[in-house]
Parts: sequence; structure tokens; C-alpha cells
Amino acid sequence: MRRQPRQARFPTAALARFLSSAAVTAVLAAGLGGCQTMSDVTGALTSSKAQATPDDPRRAVDVYGERYRANPKDAEAALAYGQALRASGQRAQAAAVLEQATIAHPGNKTLLATYGRALADNGNSQAAFDVLARAHTPSNPDWRILSVQGTTLDKMGKHDEARRYYESALKIVPEEPSVLSNLGLSYMLTRELPQAETTLRRAYANPKADSRVRQNLALVVGLQGRFAEAETIAKGDLPADEATTNVAYLREMLSRKDKDQSRPGARAVPVATLNRPD
Repeated sequence: MRRQPRQARFPTAALARFLSSAAVTAVLAAGLGGCQTMSDVTGALTSSKAQATPDDPRRAVDVYGERYRANPKDAEAALAYGQALRASGQRAQAAAVLEQATIAHPGNKTLLATYGRALADNGNSQAAFDVLARAHTPSNPDWRILSVQGTTLDKMGKHDEARRYYESALKIVPEEPSVLSNLGLSYMLTRELPQAETTLRRAYANPKADSRVRQNLALVVGLQGRFAEAETIAKGDLPADEATTNVAYLREMLSRKDKDQSRPGARAVPVATLNRPD
């Protein structure tokens, strides 16, 4: 009888690093996607002024920081500055700026949405979920916020509840690849790998899918022991240098579980335990 490939397991720290790394691609959705843990889509909620951010994140911090300091109560300035800080990796500062802005403008749902995502960036999952819940209403739900709320629930280990949020988002935007990617990674966290693969392939088939979906799919395929196929997916249609980087990193992650398990007393850690904030 033909034996099925064994499902690969990563040590917690290694997979957490893979899921939060920007080295694999520029971003893996809006939040599990290089790779950022889960898809961050709240950027679509920004105002027109905030979207006109300079290409250089450091330049954006300078430009919007100056505008914000000139008038800290200006909601547009605070939003743009907070987003620039997030983009430059200054997560704590972004959350602080956006928190003050939401205090000054408690009814501004765009500020609330961005502040909620900043809290999620910092691993404050419960606080992020609560803030995001104030950023839209049941009568006027926003699929982007629903998806990010799902990611915060996944990080808290509330996977069944998280999936209800993803499904609600998909009722608004059927087959949206960023939401499907998050849903697929939710299944991965509970080691339902065939279901994760099926969901990620749906996302991958969508013309709007980006490199994050490719890397998520490659990871799930690799976790099931189909390493050659995982490498092929990771390469995709990327330029040679990016494809080489992606494959090298994927190999490193997949090999770590063997090294970890070879140590005396080592115990494989199931993917389901990876619900900690980055």
C-alpha cells in the first residue's frame, strides 16, 4: 500500500519567524504575511490625503510628522502620520499617535480601523478586536475590517470564531484572495492542512492574488511533505533572484523541523500552537 507523505512540522519559533518575515516577499496579505502573519487590508480605508504617501517610508514619516506636529488634532494628519509610522516599522509610535487621534475623534471610523490594525501589529489582539468592532456596524459591515478581526481572533486561538468573520467578509466580497488567504492560514494553524490547501488554491486562482498568497500556498504544500511542488509554487513567475530567495528561505524553514526533532528530547510543536502575536 502506498504510504501518504507525512505532514511536516515546524518548531514554533521557526514558523512564527517565517510567518512574520518580510524577507520572502514584500508582504505574504492585510494579516499570516515576504510573509506577514495575516492580511492587512485596512489600507484601503484611508482618505485620499493619506493615500498620497511618498514612496520612501522614512520620507513619509518626516512629511506627515511635520504636518501632525503642527496640528495634532487634525484627523487627516494623524491618520497619515500613523500609517507612515506603521509602514516604516515604528509600530509602538504608530499606535500611540493613532490612540490620541481616536480620543480626539471617537466617531472617526477610518481612524478606529487604522488604530485597531496598529494594535494588532503590536500583538494586542484583544484590544485590536475591540477597537475594530467600533470601526463599523452590523448594519454597514466592512469586509476589510471583518477580515482583520478574524486575524486577531486567530492569534488568540479562537479559530472557529475567526472563520465566521472570514465567511462574513466573503459574503460581501466572494472569492476575495486576501480573505481566502487568511482563512487558509487559519486552517493551517489548526493543522487542517488539506482544507488549508484547498482554500489557498482558491485564492491563488484569483487574478488579484499577490505574492503573499503564493508563499502561503507553498508553505502549506511543503508542510504536507510535497517539497518539490512547494518550491515550484514559491518560484512562480518571479524574477530569478526573487525566486531563488524564496526557495532558499522555504528550504530553510522546512529543514528546521528535522534539525529540531533530531535533538535529544525534542518534541514537534503542532502548527495549532502558533497563535501568539508576532
